[in-house]
Amino acid sequence: MTSKTKRKSYTAEFKADALKLAHLKGVSAAAKDLGIYESQIYNWRASSEKKANTSQREAELATEVARLKRQLAEQAEDLAIFKKGGYLLREEPKVSRFEFMLEHQHHLSLKRMCLVLKVSRSGYYNWRNTGAICNQRQQMRDDRDVKIKAAFDASKQRDGARRIQAELADNGDAANVKTIANSMRRQGLVPKAACKFKVTTNSDHKLPIAPNPLQQDFSASAPNQKWVGEITYLMTSEGWLYLAVIIDLFSRCVVGWSMSTHMTAELACNALKMAIFRRGKPKGVIVHSDRGSQYCSHAYRELVLAHELQLSMSRKGNCWDNDCAESFFHSLKVEAIQYEPVMDRETTRQAVFEYIEVDYNRTRRHSALGYLSPANYELKYAA
Repeated sequence: MTSKTKRKSYTAEFKADALKLAHLKGVSAAAKDLGIYESQIYNWRASSEKKANTSQREAELATEVARLKRQLAEQAEDLAIFKKGGYLLREEPKVSRFEFMLEHQHHLSLKRMCLVLKVSRSGYYNWRNTGAICNQRQQMRDDRDVKIKAAFDASKQRDGARRIQAELADNGDAANVKTIANSMRRQGLVPKAACKFKVTTNSDHKLPIAPNPLQQDFSASAPNQKWVGEITYLMTSEGWLYLAVIIDLFSRCVVGWSMSTHMTAELACNALKMAIFRRGKPKGVIVHSDRGSQYCSHAYRELVLAHELQLSMSRKGNCWDNDCAESFFHSLKVEAIQYEPVMDRETTRQAVFEYIEVDYNRTRRHSALGYLSPANYELKYAA
């Protein structure tokens, strides 16, 4: 007998950030990235527009029109290249493609012609300067470099050789990890690296402390068995922005999160509420955190008890008891914050939302998951 699927609920905070992502990427792309229905975004937008004034709506439409105009211009250029030289992809050798590019370089973008005609700019310049096509081995290396550079850029310059190897393998392009590493070194492709960040835990209080049934056992055989929660600081041009998350240890998926200008018990509660709603109100989940005052608060403990969850807390001064949450914050700050110019709170908030809901949960490959994303790992489990 099959059980009914519980309907997912979303917090107002999630809906607001989902609408912002839809304005940036379009409803269809945003819905696909977030794993929700387009109709949900349209419904949320209709409700939001009732509260928006006319001038704000006009500004949003102007931004969207400008984006679409740029997109149409790029598509028009691609069509022009295909119309004039698309047959070269099917019938002509690479030297003919280079001849086509030389003929049309004054009115078509060289970069886009390389993408459409599937050749490298280095190969084109070598042919133009020497009058001869690269030898076969050099040509294969150039082609591989193009694919590796494309995969590196698609990861927003975050992936190293092993993640790129998994990405290429999924697309039918097997390559040795050392070959990929050499290519990245040759092209100067350096993935974003780490630096130290501020510790947030304040355990200097007299609130009650829960035991630690997790005991650094971060394994789980199914979703909703073990969750971990943590809070971190994010620096902005307007001061600190605080982020609380809840992570499912089975898939490393961020199932709940919340952001605020103040680090309060409400921040921790909002992240846990999102996880509870998103996962269909499961019972008996171990919810682990540090022993900070937000997690020891009366409000947080009552929320855990009300939904029949099991509270767990780290030992004092032992960051390894919550290693998975710390690892996520490390990835977030390195890959989405550290190398960007200092942003205001709203821009930082949107960057974090997109990193969690699009990049980390749905596309970023995890070595602990066999180089699958959390979303794909859970789909594999469900199948």
